[in-house]
Amino acid sequence: MMTGLADLHRHLDGSLRPATVRELAGALGQEVPAELLFRPGMGLAEALARFSFTLSLLRTPEAVQRVASEICEDALAEGVDVLELRFGPQLHLDAAARRQGITVATILDAALAGVAGRAGVILCGIYGEPAASVEALVELAVSRPGVVGVDLAGGPLPEHRARLADYREAFSHAARRGLGRTVHAGEGRPPSEIRDAVEILGAQRIGHGTTLLDDPAVTALCRERGVVIEACLTSNVHTGVIESVKLHPLVRWLKLGVRATVCTDNTLLSNVTATAEYAQARDLEGMTDELFAQLIACGHKARFHRQPA
Repeated sequence: MMTGLADLHRHLDGSLRPATVRELAGALGQEVPAELLFRPGMGLAEALARFSFTLSLLRTPEAVQRVASEICEDALAEGVDVLELRFGPQLHLDAAARRQGITVATILDAALAGVAGRAGVILCGIYGEPAASVEALVELAVSRPGVVGVDLAGGPLPEHRARLADYREAFSHAARRGLGRTVHAGEGRPPSEIRDAVEILGAQRIGHGTTLLDDPAVTALCRERGVVIEACLTSNVHTGVIESVKLHPLVRWLKLGVRATVCTDNTLLSNVTATAEYAQARDLEGMTDELFAQLIACGHKARFHRQPA
């Protein structure tokens, strides 16, 4: 087994153990959907819709704490020694949870208790959310040292009133308070989105970024600023933004001097492990021992370290 891996992009609500899914669903009287897992080419919209079921299992602090702890255990078993776990605590609340007095802070604290210092936690704002909601997440993050960064996750839709640029102040606030910044950008969408994430939101890392090479100016921008691309090989095939892992641009990024790391994204929904994803990366055409060593080293160097405000 490969050891000493980094996984900087793993979603809590997409990385439950299958046995835990069955147990939590059974306790709620729910059946696990026959088509829960992702499949190649399904598209981002359908992939995002699958989270509605896993989120329905994670409406209590106890469930969130359990899953956060199990993810850390699983990552360690996969050879991961640098883990960052991300989620949007606001997505775990429904009307019933609110009636019980459960809040966004309650859910976040449960996740931090489950992690117990074994991983950095990243809070996800969601494309389309009001800017004030993302600013509130940043405020919550500032008060909890276990939170190391913020993210903008999901994807933009035509009906969204809030656009990427509307989150500028929230991300600027995060930067001022020493939090890391990453953004889901260029996931099959124009490379201008990557440019905006870097120039407007101050992103230090980009989730997915599959269209990076479509614009040489954006490629140069990321290379010059040392932006790290969080490559999620299997996930990109599932959402249909690349046709197959063999066609992933990871090796081309590395040869052009772009910094990158390999990530699982969702271990349950994509049925992957960090070990398997790194093995796929190693098998890519053109991947050399030197480039692969750079890949692993970059994952460790790119982790978010909470900076003093």
